[in-house]
Amino acid sequence: MAVAVVAVVTLALPALLDDSALAVYILLGLAAMVTVGVSLLMGYAGQVSLGQGAFYGIGAYTAALLALGGVPPLAGLVAAPVVAAVSALVIGTPLLRLRGHHLAFATLAVQLILLSVAGQLEFTGGDIGLQGIPQFGVGSWEAGGAAAYAYLTWGGLALVMLVTRNVITSRPGRALRALATSETAAASSGIPVGRYKLVVFALSAAFAGLAGGIYCFYTGYVAPGSFPVLISIQYIVMAVVGGLGTIWGAVVGAAAITLLVQGLDGLATLPGMPSYAPTVLSYAVYALVLIGMVLFMPQGLVPALTRRRRRLNTRA
Repeated sequence: MAVAVVAVVTLALPALLDDSALAVYILLGLAAMVTVGVSLLMGYAGQVSLGQGAFYGIGAYTAALLALGGVPPLAGLVAAPVVAAVSALVIGTPLLRLRGHHLAFATLAVQLILLSVAGQLEFTGGDIGLQGIPQFGVGSWEAGGAAAYAYLTWGGLALVMLVTRNVITSRPGRALRALATSETAAASSGIPVGRYKLVVFALSAAFAGLAGGIYCFYTGYVAPGSFPVLISIQYIVMAVVGGLGTIWGAVVGAAAITLLVQGLDGLATLPGMPSYAPTVLSYAVYALVLIGMVLFMPQGLVPALTRRRRRLNTRA
């Protein structure tokens, strides 16, 4: 019943929201798509990645370059997660030998390197980026408004959540849960730890690549500045706030942080605020949110609310 209500509300909102609210709705869905992958990667494989923004950018650039080259937009959108996943396989083969903060900083370095390279290459448009990206379409149909992209975004999110649920409930999903508990114990049980870590890393990158592909068609413009380091930190915060290792936690966390960011942007643009206010406020609030969650809700909002509901049902 709850899932049916959420589905109905999700389908109804694009017809009810104005353009500015629709933009937030689309960005929320794209963030949730990436955060589901982060939650899977951190909650089950126990790997911390500060470079999901890089795969988001790879997906966006892939779809944009193909569309500008005359390839049908649908083919570009399909290629975006594939290229992101292949890139993750190539990058992750050496990087996943690292653990903890070493891996986190290595993935962060990857994003910085990719952004720098994209800003220097001519075919990616350099620092100016790629402009005039065609609208997404299938055959004779073309997405002509924000509502169409909202349905596309949340359809993509539904697909990502379905794939993640099937992975978690499968035999590899049980192996991932063992991996998150103890790599040594998992390896002693015959689980190929390195292979599973690499596959989950590639799957989370594919989710980010799909979101990036939709993003490029929606905005019609991509540049290195579209994928700052802060966006990767934002995905980590979303996953932690919602609840690592939970599918709905990623969506709840993405919604909470996206709405919080919108409020901060409104505050930072008030008269008299300095130009650097949005960045400073974002980093400060992210730090406070993370500290608060670790102290008071270490497992995230969704697990905390679930436990509270169970207690109330038990008392009743």
